[in-house]
Amino acid sequence: MAHWPEATTILKLIEAADTIMIHRHVRPDPDALGSQLGLKRMLEVAYPEKRIYVVGGIVRDLEFLGKMEHVEPDMYKEALVIVLDTANHERIDGPHALSGKTVVKIDHHPDEDAYAAHQIVDTTVSSTSEMVAELAGMWGLALDEASAFLLFAGIVGDTGRFQFRNATPRTFEIAAALIKYGIDTNRLYRQMYKTNLATLQLQGYVLQNVNVTEAGVGYVKIDADVLRTFHATPEAASLLVNSFSGLEGLKCWVMFVENKEEIRVRIRSKGPVINDVAKRYRGGGHPMAAGATIDKWEEMDEVIAALDEVAAPFTFETEES
Repeated sequence: MAHWPEATTILKLIEAADTIMIHRHVRPDPDALGSQLGLKRMLEVAYPEKRIYVVGGIVRDLEFLGKMEHVEPDMYKEALVIVLDTANHERIDGPHALSGKTVVKIDHHPDEDAYAAHQIVDTTVSSTSEMVAELAGMWGLALDEASAFLLFAGIVGDTGRFQFRNATPRTFEIAAALIKYGIDTNRLYRQMYKTNLATLQLQGYVLQNVNVTEAGVGYVKIDADVLRTFHATPEAASLLVNSFSGLEGLKCWVMFVENKEEIRVRIRSKGPVINDVAKRYRGGGHPMAAGATIDKWEEMDEVIAALDEVAAPFTFETEES
């Protein structure tokens, strides 16, 4: 079990609060939503007398996980705010999150912005959903089928169905414990990974237009014209970032997706540390998975060149036969 001394203080804050606002980052992924909605469910079961709200926008493809709630600014005055899975305060979804009486941060990203009065940050954990499940045990709070389903979804999302190296022995132990609550994993996988014809055709475009540098950096450009051609949203396109991850010789890869007045940069790696590159372009994240933003297509070559620099010296310790 993890050793988080601040967990005791945070539990006391939860017990003392009448109103709790739970936030997470913009453009939420399964871990952001799973940890947020899973924590809400867990606290509602333990403290039915408290007013607990989940705040932020939602991705249409993930609405099956749950809905967000409308809150007014004056509701934050005496509220405890818990922000999940959000490294930087600029990425918090909701303009009033930092106006709460007390702000708590629970996250597994590198700690680069200590925006909360109390925080638990642990980069060795696969996901914030795993952290919330761990906290349930530390706090002596019961889970049920609904909360277990949400937390399992978050773990599945951030570990790539347990394929990524961030899935530790403890991750599998917690996942196994969550499954024992009777969650329907078939329903989860069916809903989380379903796709429509337009997205499938866009995936075909991605696979046909992958470029790879001599250093082993793969990249794909998806501009507004491509999105229109395939009737796809930037969100749907961004979810295809791992479509070509199995390409032989690939060390790291990046997908550029145009979104209104900016270009999203999704970066993934099999070994080279790439979050330092993301930081140069208004982004950040994990050593093997990061995101950034650029303003014009001319910057795309700069990002690729920066990734070449970190990829070139990297060699895989073992080659597959």
